Amino acid sequence: MHILLVEDDPKLGPLIQYKLSQDYHTVEWVADAELAMEYLRQTHYDLYILDWMMPKKSGLVLCEEIRASHDWTPILMLTARDAIDDRVTGLTRGADDYLVKPFAFEELFARIHALSRRIPVAQNQEQSCEYAGIRLYRQSHEVWRDEKLLNLTKKEFQLLEFFLRHPEKVLTREQIINYVWGLDAMITPNAVDAAIKLLRKKVDDGFAQKLIHNVRGVGYRLYEAEEHERV
Repeated sequence: MHILLVEDDPKLGPLIQYKLSQDYHTVEWVADAELAMEYLRQTHYDLYILDWMMPKKSGLVLCEEIRASHDWTPILMLTARDAIDDRVTGLTRGADDYLVKPFAFEELFARIHALSRRIPVAQNQEQSCEYAGIRLYRQSHEVWRDEKLLNLTKKEFQLLEFFLRHPEKVLTREQIINYVWGLDAMITPNAVDAAIKLLRKKVDDGFAQKLIHNVRGVGYRLYEAEEHERV
């Protein structure tokens, strides 16, 4: 799933981002509600995870604003407030679920999985992506090209999913870093090039038609190129 995490704790935010990435989720972490609004206006997410207690604007207010904009993406609230009245307030203001801090990550994973089942098939694209003979299945974490099963690492899986979400579009190295590793990750453009080189080897080796192409000076593109265009 593509998740927007809004958490102002500088230790907990990156930890949640890391743990969820290990469970094959792609997580963009922001530390305040105003920046979160900018992100959700520009990008489609499968789930929002909102911390209730944040300075300037609370997660509860952000939840209300999201619903007021007719955005019905599932929302999971994180909070230290465990009174029944607080839980009821969060749910009545638009949240779909509620998790009290401190929590076990196994419970967080379970709640996210439960919320994913509520997403309409049309919205989550039936948990699969397909382009030019490549088929990626989010639930089973399998990737096929024609009849060949590709053995990808978690990061390679996320890289390929990003390409499949934007077929035939040029993606910059900065966009790739933000999507796969997160905004604050200490990842260099050279590291992106190295990761994509490994992915290209798994996706394209043994096939006449190469699909992942370098766009010099810009980034990369997934498309079926003509012979004279191939790089």
